[in-house]
Amino acid sequence: MSLTLWNSRFSVTFVRQYATIFTSGSVATSILQNKFTNSSILSFHNNDKPRQRTLYTMQSNRQGKSQMTDTTDSANIGGIGAAAVAPQHPHCDRQTMYDHQPNRQQSSRGTYDYDLVVIGGGSAGLACAKEAVQNGARVACLDYVKPTPIGTKWGVGGTCVNVGCIPKKLMHQASLLGEAVHEAAAYGWNVDDKIKPDWSKLVSSVQNHIKSVNWVTRVDLRDKKVEYINGLGSFVDRHTMVAKLKSGDRTITAQTFVIAVGGRPRYPDIPGAVEYGITSDDLFSLDHEPGKTLVVGAGYIGLECAGFLKGLGYEPTVMVRSIVLRGFDQQMAELVASSMDERGIPFLRKTVPLSVKKQDNGKLLVKYKNTETGEEGEDTYDTVLWAVGRKGLVEDLNLSNAGVTTFKDKIQVDTKEATNVANIFAVGDIIYGKPELTPVAVLAGRLLARRLYGGSNQRMDYSDVATTVFTPLEYACVGLSEEDAVKQHGADGVEVFHGYYKPTEFFIPQKSVRYCYLKAVAERTGDQRVYGLHYLGPVAGEVIQGFAAALKSGLTINTLINTVGIHPTTAEEFTRLSITKRSGLDPTPASCCS
Repeated sequence: MSLTLWNSRFSVTFVRQYATIFTSGSVATSILQNKFTNSSILSFHNNDKPRQRTLYTMQSNRQGKSQMTDTTDSANIGGIGAAAVAPQHPHCDRQTMYDHQPNRQQSSRGTYDYDLVVIGGGSAGLACAKEAVQNGARVACLDYVKPTPIGTKWGVGGTCVNVGCIPKKLMHQASLLGEAVHEAAAYGWNVDDKIKPDWSKLVSSVQNHIKSVNWVTRVDLRDKKVEYINGLGSFVDRHTMVAKLKSGDRTITAQTFVIAVGGRPRYPDIPGAVEYGITSDDLFSLDHEPGKTLVVGAGYIGLECAGFLKGLGYEPTVMVRSIVLRGFDQQMAELVASSMDERGIPFLRKTVPLSVKKQDNGKLLVKYKNTETGEEGEDTYDTVLWAVGRKGLVEDLNLSNAGVTTFKDKIQVDTKEATNVANIFAVGDIIYGKPELTPVAVLAGRLLARRLYGGSNQRMDYSDVATTVFTPLEYACVGLSEEDAVKQHGADGVEVFHGYYKPTEFFIPQKSVRYCYLKAVAERTGDQRVYGLHYLGPVAGEVIQGFAAALKSGLTINTLINTVGIHPTTAEEFTRLSITKRSGLDPTPASCCS
């Protein structure tokens, strides 16, 4: 008790006596050198530097930061200095993330309107803008949403908040609840068979939540002193942009620009596609029941939409041009498709649409063709949902005026998100060849702002990013697919541990466990480092998130199988993996508790 009281009194006295440390550089230097040299009372450190145990070292670091200057050589953005020590990792060379000294942008007050203008009010742009302000920059955020062909538009927050992750997860949850209601009868609940979803009420609830997030986001930007400009921006030159506002055009200048405009869904180039079809941009606010729906495209967006529509009682059909879940492990992808087919979601394989025509009764007549046999067919639907990929929103930016080059409607950047123009950067879904995921965009945006204005030198690590496909039976993964592991290490250098399992909660309602499966793709010899983890089953995202951290930390098969699992859970099945594909043994479990 007395020690606690002494600590409190010391803290108050210290703050009162030496508050000028934080406001006066000269006073701070004097106090630090005379009073606390080599003292270990407090620990100050930079975000990316080894921890320092003296206040004197902290002041030296601050002086060092103050001397950092802007670099305009695009080949040397960030400055080159002595290499820092980076943590080692078996799957990526993290030394390259730390091998440059930080380059801190000097303030441009009096020269430009802003230190930084972020173009795009989505996850990447907002994260970058707010982080830059916290590090002392004057920031504006340009944001504008072009309405879809049927007139859908939304507020600040980007795809994730408005027409992506958030509404998708909410509708996925609604469909799971529908299943759970019917399963509850097997657990002894008295359930009315007439229970059914109300589409308009669901849409209203989802949209109300989205609007609340829009409001909170606007308030957050105001509180953090980020100027929000609701306008469509286009470049005049590398330091100047014109924003089209409701009130007229406004010219904006900035020392640095960050492009974070993301992407929008594509429409196929066939008759009636734009006039009669919708995309995920429209689905979550659709003012009528989707009814019988043709989902064209078998990427994760298409499968997720088809999945929750089925769970809500509608009739989706998935049209697949080539393969399911391109870019994912193909064994797992086919298991996902099979699990959906088992639930009554038909797949039209090797098929492409030819045209969409609206009939007198309001139905949509879709003509299509099998690309292997050449056979043509047709069917009528209430809704046609295009999920055939996304394109980067570079058209309106007039990037050529600033000298920024593009590639396949995306922007190529280096390891520091720098474009070919020294003062223009890009983050998020607009950059070429990186995972188009919200958490990736958020972290990349923050790290970029810290490098520009916070004295950091840490770069984004785009390897081993975990993700989840929210199909009815969810699929989550992190690391390499089995195919990519074989490409990188050879078939003889890869061992695959796998197994089927039976979730305890599936037993009483007698739910199918046929496709509950997981595998670990690993090094065959040595420490047997884990290259990738794949899981198909309930709450997949919650299961794989923790394992993602383990994999990035150098997880091995020996560590995995010697970890005691939590019982009874599905996540523990990773700790029970013992059968390899190479052995040819049956991976189906005989019992659950031994």
